[in-house]
Amino acid sequence: MTQFNHDDIINAEYEENRTHTAPYKKSRNRHGGGIPNIVLTAALSLACGAGGGIIATKAMDDGKQEVVVTTVQQTSPSNTTTVSSSSGLTTAQAAEKAAPSVVEILAEGTTTTYGFFGGTYTSQSAGSGVIISSDGYIITNHHVVEDGESFTITTYDGTEYEATLVGSDSKSDIAILKVEAEDLIPATLGDSSTVQVGDTAIVIGNPLGTLGGTVTDGIISATSRTITVNDQAMELLQTNAQINSGNSGGGLFDGNGNLIGIVNAKDSGTTSSGTTIEGLGFAIPINTAFDVATQLIENGEVTNRATIGVYLQELTQSTGRYTAGLYITEVIKGSGAEAAGLQAYDRIIKANGRDISSYEDLSTALLGKNVGDPFEMTVERDGEQIDVTVTLTGSISSSN
Repeated sequence: MTQFNHDDIINAEYEENRTHTAPYKKSRNRHGGGIPNIVLTAALSLACGAGGGIIATKAMDDGKQEVVVTTVQQTSPSNTTTVSSSSGLTTAQAAEKAAPSVVEILAEGTTTTYGFFGGTYTSQSAGSGVIISSDGYIITNHHVVEDGESFTITTYDGTEYEATLVGSDSKSDIAILKVEAEDLIPATLGDSSTVQVGDTAIVIGNPLGTLGGTVTDGIISATSRTITVNDQAMELLQTNAQINSGNSGGGLFDGNGNLIGIVNAKDSGTTSSGTTIEGLGFAIPINTAFDVATQLIENGEVTNRATIGVYLQELTQSTGRYTAGLYITEVIKGSGAEAAGLQAYDRIIKANGRDISSYEDLSTALLGKNVGDPFEMTVERDGEQIDVTVTLTGSISSSN
């Protein structure tokens, strides 16, 4: 039987390290403690070609990483409905209200494999999305669309549309598709900041890529769970509503049918002691997701993301005179890091009061930070520890 739970986790942005190749090496190790196996839920992939079905995989290149964090501010286009709360709906009524806004997504691309049976194959992956405006904007996950070249949307009533990709952001795992349509039924936006543990949670999506419109329910298990996925720290809603591959990009709704999150991950498998993991699903809070969505629609990219202004490499073991840890490989011109005097080959020891040894540590330290905030850091340079205060700036491209 095909195993649909890929271990495809949220990809941070990497660029080729043009200047400093050794001794740095990108780490792909799993993180100890906390959630043992966070996986993306869009992971249903299909491919057609010689030899029948082939599960496509994507290789990650070694390279440097700019560590960033999204600032959360909710805005709303004029044709999107936003409410703080409503009352008096049963679960069936809430699901009936929300279901017409949830769509199925089929992403199609090409995959090249090598070796004796190598070749180019047409690959397909299935996920979910939520209509956020009556004129055709659809929010989903970055990992649903990242390998796609064309996209087919199927709405609640079975109508199919070809969609174009407006923008996609790997760090927040949010993407926006657009179909040419009018009078679509958008979700009514809730306010994820008011969600409480124990509130009703309703998940609607396309599990297994074949069961569009599936509704599962449960409760909100946690409202601000810090989860690290592929070294990127995220603050997510946790729910025990059933989530499966293909649910990614679908909606997490409250008991009144209001959209409070975008489903993006689940925990599955067993712990090191053999305990089976069940009922651990996660969603990006809608206040975070919709802020990113608005920027993608308006600018094609996220513009309010706070960053130190450096590229990094994680050294997983000591090599020569370099101690294992997180190193700066490049300081971006015009950044807060440059103004603070940070340099290439500095090893980051502390940030925002936290000990730092990995991407994950620094990403977590940056959570909740905004452009203009001071960010205290300690680095080691030539055997000496140096304290600096970096004023966080918006994203700046490297000039090299």
